[in-house]
Amino acid sequence: MTEIPDLGPPWNLERVLGLFQAPLNDLLYWAHGVHRRHFNPQEVQLSTLLSVKTGGCPEDCHYCPQSARYATSVEAEPLLPLEQVVQAARQAQAAGATRFCMGAAFRGPKDRDLDQILEYIRAVKALGLETCATLGLLTDEQAARLAQAGLDFYNHNLDTSRDYYCNIVTTRSFDDRLETLRRVRKAGMHVCCGGILGMGECMKDRAALLLELAEMDPPPESVPLNALVPVPGTPLAGRDPVPPLEFVRTVAVARILMPKAHVRLSAGRSRMSDELQALCFFAGANSIFYGEELLTTPNNEMKADRELFRALGIRAEMQPERREAHAPRD
Repeated sequence: MTEIPDLGPPWNLERVLGLFQAPLNDLLYWAHGVHRRHFNPQEVQLSTLLSVKTGGCPEDCHYCPQSARYATSVEAEPLLPLEQVVQAARQAQAAGATRFCMGAAFRGPKDRDLDQILEYIRAVKALGLETCATLGLLTDEQAARLAQAGLDFYNHNLDTSRDYYCNIVTTRSFDDRLETLRRVRKAGMHVCCGGILGMGECMKDRAALLLELAEMDPPPESVPLNALVPVPGTPLAGRDPVPPLEFVRTVAVARILMPKAHVRLSAGRSRMSDELQALCFFAGANSIFYGEELLTTPNNEMKADRELFRALGIRAEMQPERREAHAPRD
């Protein structure tokens, strides 16, 4: 058997590429070992995502059907009523989700919008769920207000590597995104940050993205890995899907570089076979979006997820307060 390499920091691009290029069985063995040291391999955290304000976004993210720049089937809608958000959160909790994520198609929220979103956060938090929001770019004051309202996680993805980023987004810079993440940390919230695979990037771009995440101080607590869902009308509509085993490799490397993070199978999971998802769980994925729709794209049926969990001997991760009491100790 191949000798187990040093799997700890400091990392550099050459070392990360070495992991990507390792024989798959070795990489899975290393990643699964790291995973077992930090998590129960039979547990997967369930998050539910709700679009609280859909469409009409001024950004030009080439993958996104919510951009006002592209002719897609998504129409602009206002923020949802509070009662509708709370009802969706209750349904998610009853189905087994422990985190409720709220997404709004903004470049960044206006103060009048933020006031309403703060009401969402306080109401969902009162149910006993972890709260997460993705609202675009934030100011220091906005980040502080979100934290004061009880927001646990803020999602703001880097999407891809710094070098490839200009091929995907031109209306906000890579450093704009990093600055918002720094503001989230400064305000005391957890970071949810990952990327999208299958946008035409190469292995080096995937390695550079994961390295960027791993070198954050501290790294994100939650790392969503998305497989591009090509939407008609967007510039990336014609892209071929990312090769399945390349997706598995990315999950495994993410687990090794960020051993304490929840690595989430996010968009594109509805196109993954049970076998591919099983490999991803073995490689270190331990979170999924649970529910039959994401922001604007379909997700797996809950019944299918429950059947897959039964087949694999996997169960939903416990509620946040119980999870903290049972967390593995270094």
